[in-house]
Amino acid sequence: MGIASSNQSAETETAPSKQIFILSGQSNMAGRGGVDRHKKWDGVVPPECNPDSSILRLDAELQWECAKEPLHADIDTKKTCGVGPGMVFANAVRKRVGVIGLVPCAVGGTAIREWARGMPLYENMVNRAKEAVKSGGQIKALLWYQGESDTSKYDDAKLYKANMEKLIQNVRQDLGSPSLPIIQVVIASGDSKYLERVREAQKEIDIPNVVSVDAKGLPLQEDHLHLTTAAQVRLGQMLADAYLANFEPPPQASS
Repeated sequence: MGIASSNQSAETETAPSKQIFILSGQSNMAGRGGVDRHKKWDGVVPPECNPDSSILRLDAELQWECAKEPLHADIDTKKTCGVGPGMVFANAVRKRVGVIGLVPCAVGGTAIREWARGMPLYENMVNRAKEAVKSGGQIKALLWYQGESDTSKYDDAKLYKANMEKLIQNVRQDLGSPSLPIIQVVIASGDSKYLERVREAQKEIDIPNVVSVDAKGLPLQEDHLHLTTAAQVRLGQMLADAYLANFEPPPQASS
């Protein structure tokens, strides 16, 4: 499941193989937890987001490093990044899956059309994912949280389902993984004009190995758009629960 490297260096042959997760979408995946209205991050890292030697991150220069908040600081560079769901997710699944490689790709304020094949955001995501497996590892899932930027215009909302389905098809094809697990977050905020239409489009996607978690009801910051730090912690746990329940069965107990 997922593309894997067949060309490991001597240095990594004896190291545990990384289980790679792509983090993509827009600002709530990149993380704005703890970022105030003056665009300053408070630096508060909940214990669920603490670094661990088994959690790595592919940085903007395509080098692996120990992952820590803010995960997207050198990826979503035009905005201030804070706490997102990625570290919580990784800490919640690492005991089951082993060494984790996170590949942050999310960029704030981006619409689904900007993630079409051939567009810079999409091509960067695919290229980073392919680079991630070169030192050994397997892409296990894409975690996707996007859609707020598609809630203002009727045509954007109307086309959301078809555009998301095409994205799923394209990324699976381009990564050579026709059944790549995808966990989509159903958005909780955006322009009230077409928010519910986009939410319904997300919930209506019915493709094998695509599951959703719903962010509705999670606490929002005073901008009514971005999740609070506490909400991001809860979302990361929801994503982990969805992954473990659907794609990582517990080991069989020996008889």
